[in-house]
Amino acid sequence: MNLNTARSEKRAKEIGVRKAVGSANTQLAIQFLGESMMVVTLAFIVSLLIVILSLPAFNQLVNKHIALPFALPYFWLACIAFILLTGLVAGAYPALYLSSFKPITALKGISLKPKGGRLAGSPRKMLVVLQFTVSVTLIIGTIIVYRQVQHAKNRPIGYSRQQLLSSPIKSDEIIKHFAAFRNDLLNTGAVEEVTATDSPVTNTYVTNSGFTWKGKNPAVTDEFVTLRITHEFGKTVGWKIKDGRDFSREFATDSMGFVLNEAAVKYMGLKNPVVEMIQWGDNEKYKVIGVVEDLVTQSPYEPAKQTIFFLNYKRLNTVNIKIRPSVSASTALARIQSVFKKYDPENLFQYSFADQEYARKFSDEERIARLTTLFAVLAILISCLGLFGLASFVAEQRTKEIGIRKVLGASIAGLWMLLSREFILLILISCLIAGPLAWYFMNGWLEKYTYRTEISWWIFAVSVLGAVLVTLITVSFQAIRAALLNPVRSLRSE
Repeated sequence: MNLNTARSEKRAKEIGVRKAVGSANTQLAIQFLGESMMVVTLAFIVSLLIVILSLPAFNQLVNKHIALPFALPYFWLACIAFILLTGLVAGAYPALYLSSFKPITALKGISLKPKGGRLAGSPRKMLVVLQFTVSVTLIIGTIIVYRQVQHAKNRPIGYSRQQLLSSPIKSDEIIKHFAAFRNDLLNTGAVEEVTATDSPVTNTYVTNSGFTWKGKNPAVTDEFVTLRITHEFGKTVGWKIKDGRDFSREFATDSMGFVLNEAAVKYMGLKNPVVEMIQWGDNEKYKVIGVVEDLVTQSPYEPAKQTIFFLNYKRLNTVNIKIRPSVSASTALARIQSVFKKYDPENLFQYSFADQEYARKFSDEERIARLTTLFAVLAILISCLGLFGLASFVAEQRTKEIGIRKVLGASIAGLWMLLSREFILLILISCLIAGPLAWYFMNGWLEKYTYRTEISWWIFAVSVLGAVLVTLITVSFQAIRAALLNPVRSLRSE
């Protein structure tokens, strides 16, 4: 729309001649609409090719399998309807605007301005404001999504994921001979420590209730995340003891001991947790021997759940192995696999690294960040095209004004500022609209995360600055080009 109206000055005499020989406004409007339809049809063909070529990469980005339904009639009906709608919307205003030129005015070469004075350019300006409002909103949203992901990634998780490998236990032979199995792994020279648990460290899913302790509030539910472990769990994952001690083979009573995380201590309201006794159902009482820093074993966007760790060598599902840093992963895996084959020759050795499993917890948010980045880039590109069209239109309309100003001594920098000032104002209006919109939507998005980042003021400042810089770069080409024109050429028709 903006590019068509920008070309109006160059097509003025053509329109004047056509009107002088009898062309009606309706005929001219149909011609311009037809031109718009042709451009949109060609654009549709090109865009279809682009979609076909980029669809595999897009499917990989969104982790989906999307295919174009070429065989379905409604697909082509929708495409035709979209072409007609886009052609009409994009070409309606230029068609009406160009066909409204008076033939005498057009043939004389007098500067053509649509009826309505300043308000005549409002639709074009509103379009640019709308486009940049969407662009700035997406820019702000992209920054906030990335900050949320990084905020969760940088969160202390209470244990070390480096070189930590886990493998499901598929044979009871490993549980029955766990001590020998562990020793064989240590003797490979590639393993630093070994432990077993009833669920993966990065995804603890077992919960239990029925706990009673001194001073318990009757209104408080007593559901805890529970993790059955072996003695070397703390050494394997590198947890941090905040109070008391770790499990030890030197104390036989540790079989009836609990280690709590800080969230559990806070949840239970224990002032001096170590040596406290906790009743679990009808079983004997368990003694709290230690408190550890909270381990993030579930969602990194949620607070650490109250967790109880206790010894158990029967109900185990996962082997956790700490690989020596000095040994390469390929060498370590080969040696570890040989030990697994010794105790479980029938099943395939499967494994996963804790850092990779933990990274998967951010996949949805990272996918959103990549998509918003892609859409923001596309929105900015489209907005810049609209802005470029409007700048071309303004430069065409003010050619003679620029020539007069140059004759009177105006500098190129001054003319550049004159032509750019109006566009900067439009972009600032876009930013004023986009700011509250982005804050509203992104604040609502962040509310679904308990552990979340803050929406800082500098995000809006950077987005505004970026939008202004993009505007200046886009407009400067037309502004400087108009300022460098020879004033003799621009004033020749006066």
